Amino acid sequence: MSKALNQAPDKAPKLSYVALVSRDVPAAADVLGGVLGLTATECTLPSGSAAPAFAVGEAALLLCEPGDAFVDETDRTGVHHIGLDYADMDATAARLGEAGISVRDAGGGVNGGRRKALAAEDTVGVRTYLVEPLDIARSASARIERIDHLGVASADNRQAISVFTDTLGLPIESQQTDMEVETVVESFTSDKYGVVYHTRTPRPVGGLRVAFLTAGDCELEFLQNFDPNHGAELSHGASGTTRQDQGAVTKYIESRGAGLHHVALKSPDINATLAALEDAGCVMIDTVGRPGSRRAQIGFIHPKSMGGLLFHVVQRD
Repeated sequence: MSKALNQAPDKAPKLSYVALVSRDVPAAADVLGGVLGLTATECTLPSGSAAPAFAVGEAALLLCEPGDAFVDETDRTGVHHIGLDYADMDATAARLGEAGISVRDAGGGVNGGRRKALAAEDTVGVRTYLVEPLDIARSASARIERIDHLGVASADNRQAISVFTDTLGLPIESQQTDMEVETVVESFTSDKYGVVYHTRTPRPVGGLRVAFLTAGDCELEFLQNFDPNHGAELSHGASGTTRQDQGAVTKYIESRGAGLHHVALKSPDINATLAALEDAGCVMIDTVGRPGSRRAQIGFIHPKSMGGLLFHVVQRD
């Protein structure tokens, strides 16, 4: 378990790339490049295999095949790890080691760069690497501006903030509690006195604690199950966006453990972007934007269109 040092953390890191495992890399690449208009650069992994990287704002999405050593030979699809770029990798590694986070050399990185792995058990299940900047062609997409956030299924937001803010130096952007609330309305109808309506006190039935921590030009969105029936107070960061999302996060942690869950891409026009995806033949969960966190509109692409990857589009100020 990590402990914060008295010295201030290094300058906040930037997100260099997000490593994704897709069972159908060509299909996912076609969506990102052909439909969403992101620029692809072919990169070389330490195994010698090629992987397309798509510039998204200041960061990149790296599509990897299942079983590659770069993603620990995993066959599971999804968001595998993040690469954080600090000004001085070696000094950062030494400081994190002193703070109780295990750091090891991880062999070669993308395009022959260096990388160091942080132990996932010390980073609340989020596979994290210290990496060098990824030099690829930047995108000029009319549909996607940048990565809005990376969703993280969290078992403990307090511990996540302790690690990623106090130790790794990612600033807190905001925190909130997303709730589904049930309201019961009773009616009293009389042939003499008419109808009287009485509304009972709203009753919370499910939700999530949410913490957004900034990494470069995007955020890590830590989503922690909140069960109001357990009597916990609504204090941000305590244990525990709707009831359905609550169930999805809970099931993910039960099956895979806490860790990286999905990618959200920021769009200037969500409905136009969702329509373009549907017109291109993508299987959609949402065809128009619906309310989401931070006063946003969101819409999900079905994972089968991305080779098992869960993506959604976000529009917000």
